[in-house]
Amino acid sequence: MTLQRDNRQLEYIFSDDFSNLASNSNPAFINKEKFLDALRQSMDISELSELRNHVASLKKIVSFPKEDRDGLLNIGSNGDTVTLRKDVLISEIEQILQSQTVGRAKYYLQRLEKSIQGIKTSKINDINLHRWKEYDDIITDSLWMLDKRDASGAHVGWYWGNFVPQIPHQMITRYTKKEDWVLDAFLGSGTTLIECRRLGRNGIGVELNSTVALKAEELISREINKDNIITEVINDDSRTIDLEKTLSNIGRKNIQLLIMHPPYYDIIKFSNDRRDLSAANGIDEFLRMFGEVIDNTAPFLEKGRYFALVIGDKYSKGEWIPLGFKCMEEVLKRDFILKSIIVKNFEETRGKRNQKDLWRYRALVGGFYVFKHEYIMLFKKKG
Repeated sequence: MTLQRDNRQLEYIFSDDFSNLASNSNPAFINKEKFLDALRQSMDISELSELRNHVASLKKIVSFPKEDRDGLLNIGSNGDTVTLRKDVLISEIEQILQSQTVGRAKYYLQRLEKSIQGIKTSKINDINLHRWKEYDDIITDSLWMLDKRDASGAHVGWYWGNFVPQIPHQMITRYTKKEDWVLDAFLGSGTTLIECRRLGRNGIGVELNSTVALKAEELISREINKDNIITEVINDDSRTIDLEKTLSNIGRKNIQLLIMHPPYYDIIKFSNDRRDLSAANGIDEFLRMFGEVIDNTAPFLEKGRYFALVIGDKYSKGEWIPLGFKCMEEVLKRDFILKSIIVKNFEETRGKRNQKDLWRYRALVGGFYVFKHEYIMLFKKKG
């Protein structure tokens, strides 16, 4: 097929799903064999203006598809059907058109061809790196400005101190593959395991408070388990639970992602149980207990895999206590390296709800700044 001589034939590479230009992020269904043939024709051109004309014709067809009046294309019958995002496909073509040299244009053509031909993933996730532009829902910046918590599905904000679902969603997407195993050592209301169900990852959650564990189990069960994965809630102490036995019972020896969202010392006192980190008798005891949780869970994390710690700081008696960084140091005493520190905003907590003016006044009087952030500290296990 020659594009310049038979533009009409190329028009039928694309299905009429392109007809709604107002929805550029809609999927584009293309015939893999014919589309690759069109790209290879461009690769054979040695003159830049001719190459641009060839690719411009391709862009026009992508942007303004015509009906298959003569039935020349039956997607799937002559070559595999590939699904792309229309806006990303157009941007890739536009990048080729803006190239100033033939070499650069062909580099982008080859990149586009790879995105059609195959999948390139890493050892730790299912992200197709050949089509990385399509993953604009994945955050890669270290400052997260989230307007509100995700309240869809089984997610509810009933529990004091639970984190927003977007955090485990991002961590699970970035650092696990389908059917991998995630361990949340401070399960709380079950947010992490709800996201595990949504994303097709197996999950284990350990929760000290029996009442909260029961409620979490109920909420998790409400989320559709479309991938038939395992989500297990265990009412126990993460400092002492026999994880080797727990994993052995399900035929496992290790996990692929460790998540912790511990109490921020005594900012919220969750119980009077002496095993509860929020009931610790001082910062030093809190850090010792937190270290015991790491020592009891981290050995089961595969080498080279990730540990996400969600933690904030504390203000007490006129002094800012860098609790997050103290916890970071505890982790770094073990077999981990620090990969990132993410700062996540929060506009309102349950403890400060409807008290913005009061806290502003307190800040002015006390010479401090009101907490508006917490940390997501990301570590990688050595090995």
